[in-house]
Amino acid sequence: MIILRLIKEGFLFAINSIVVNKLRTFLSLFGITIGIFCIISVFTVLDWLEKSVRGSIASLGDDVVYVQKMPWSFDPNIAWWDMIQWPAVDLKDYESVLRNSTKSQAAAFTVFFNRNISYRGNAVNNANIWAVSEDFENIRSFEIETGRYFSPYELSGGRRVAVIGSVTAETLFGNTDPVGKYLSISGKKTRVIGVFAEEGQGGIGDSGTDEMTVLPVNYAKRLVNLRNRFINSSIMIKARDGVAVSELTAEATMILRAARRLKPDETSNFAVNRASLLTQGFESAFAAINAGGWIIGGFAILVGGFGIANIMFVSVKERTSIIGIQKALGAKKNFILWQFLYESMLLSLLGGILGLLVIFIGTIVVNYTWELNMHLTIANITLGLFVSGIIGIVAGYAPAYSAAKMNPVDAIGFSF
Repeated sequence: MIILRLIKEGFLFAINSIVVNKLRTFLSLFGITIGIFCIISVFTVLDWLEKSVRGSIASLGDDVVYVQKMPWSFDPNIAWWDMIQWPAVDLKDYESVLRNSTKSQAAAFTVFFNRNISYRGNAVNNANIWAVSEDFENIRSFEIETGRYFSPYELSGGRRVAVIGSVTAETLFGNTDPVGKYLSISGKKTRVIGVFAEEGQGGIGDSGTDEMTVLPVNYAKRLVNLRNRFINSSIMIKARDGVAVSELTAEATMILRAARRLKPDETSNFAVNRASLLTQGFESAFAAINAGGWIIGGFAILVGGFGIANIMFVSVKERTSIIGIQKALGAKKNFILWQFLYESMLLSLLGGILGLLVIFIGTIVVNYTWELNMHLTIANITLGLFVSGIIGIVAGYAPAYSAAKMNPVDAIGFSF
């Protein structure tokens, strides 16, 4: 009970000092507020970025490999100008995979290109178009909000049909239902049969299917030259259950090398990519950004800590006679010590809370303005408060200790 009473009295002393000295309190809070804002804002953006990037990578599939012209991570032993001269993946490569693969459960040929799309007076210039073959829907995860996906007949027959993204639908059709309407792709009328559900903006500039128009690849032959060696094409191959991605990668490499008649001593003129390559690359980037957040915020926190220490030394000097009276009446050193530590911790915590509040308001504004799914997490709130409390203790300990070891006679006589 005595300990609780001492804690209560020390807490009330601290509160009273903070309320009475408003300007001093504000100046002390300011440094900590900036420090916590710097650290936690960086971590909040980093958390959103990491979540978005990992979500984008996860959409690629952990059990899917992508046979493409260019690798996602460059081999230092291969010159980039040699890679540029490699032929693009084509339909013959795709057919070889379909005939010879035993470790895959699905494979799809895709081509990405840009064309102008219009509907009456509305247009999307250089719209993202994704031409796909059969089994694409069994490899790439997505949802259809209205309408439907392609039928096998539409895919194999190359019918003039399209499934469009939510952003494209809003740009071209506004509030009108696009399903059944005819849009124009490079002058060719194409019927909209479905609209993808909104996926949201990704952390690496990827808008998913939101700004995408998906066509059957056999229809895309009329819009783009699939034999162009510089076309952006790929073969998506999904592994069977129980088959490791490394096994599928090895098989795909063997099939493509045989299809392209490469000799054993020749370097493969294609790349077999997988999501893990991107994950490994981003791990180091996230670590670097994380360290940068600590460095930037650490300097601000350090300045704020010196500010609190300075203000606390002033507070000790102003209350020297009060400290002498308290000690003369029997107050222990620990009571005096904790009295000032409470004050420094409260100052620091209030600064941290204010910094977190600014970040919270900032996330609301950002989400409203750019429709990003950015949030201040419980982990970051806890971290901000913990850092604030630690800084308060560290910055306030020296002033508190100097107050605790004062001689009561000297302290009482200080004001005379």
